[in-house]
Amino acid sequence: MITRRPTSTFISIATISVALWLSLQPVSAQPRHTATAQTEERDTTKFFQGFAVSADVVGLIQLAVSDYGQYEAALRVNLKDRYFPIFELGLGKANHDDEATKLHYETSAPYFRIGLDLNLLKNKHDIYRVYGGLRYAFTSFKFDVSHPGLEDPVWHDKVSFGAEGVKSSFHWMEAVMGVDAKIWGPIHLGWSVRYRRRLTDSVDAMDNCWYVPGFGVSDKDNFGGTFNIIVDI
Repeated sequence: MITRRPTSTFISIATISVALWLSLQPVSAQPRHTATAQTEERDTTKFFQGFAVSADVVGLIQLAVSDYGQYEAALRVNLKDRYFPIFELGLGKANHDDEATKLHYETSAPYFRIGLDLNLLKNKHDIYRVYGGLRYAFTSFKFDVSHPGLEDPVWHDKVSFGAEGVKSSFHWMEAVMGVDAKIWGPIHLGWSVRYRRRLTDSVDAMDNCWYVPGFGVSDKDNFGGTFNIIVDI
């Protein structure tokens, strides 16, 4: 007598056989490009972004209210809104009387500075900018120094003394921190704080040199500042 297995038994055996066969097949390679590659954002800002001219107001105020000051203008180049090479040119003047020594000091001469400012803000395209920078500066000038005179204790004659056209030169560096903001159209307003450090000078002449054009009073290292009206060109 032949025993017939139920149909369900054959289905089960067939299913298990197919599963075993599939498990023995090599696993196909997974696609390599399963995620979208992330690319860094490229800076498409043009290298040359123009230039700006400016004039300092602080020096004009100094001339109006004190016995020294300067006229100063600057040309600044904009590279990628990040780097700003700058050239500053001025005319420094002094007409000073020392009440203690009775010495009179007078000079008027040009000076220049050249340097680089760096925009420190993360968003370099903002209408506000915060700068850090350095300057090298130089002036070659002449000055006059005079005294009304001393009275001879014996003969009671008054003897005056002084010097005219004393030649001198002065080299210095400046560390600069500044801010400027766009006000309207191409017009910006900006200010800077500066620390000035003497490098070299003509020492013999500096003994009686009260003021150095562009640097300030020469008997100490100076802190100074500017307030600029800036126009983009």
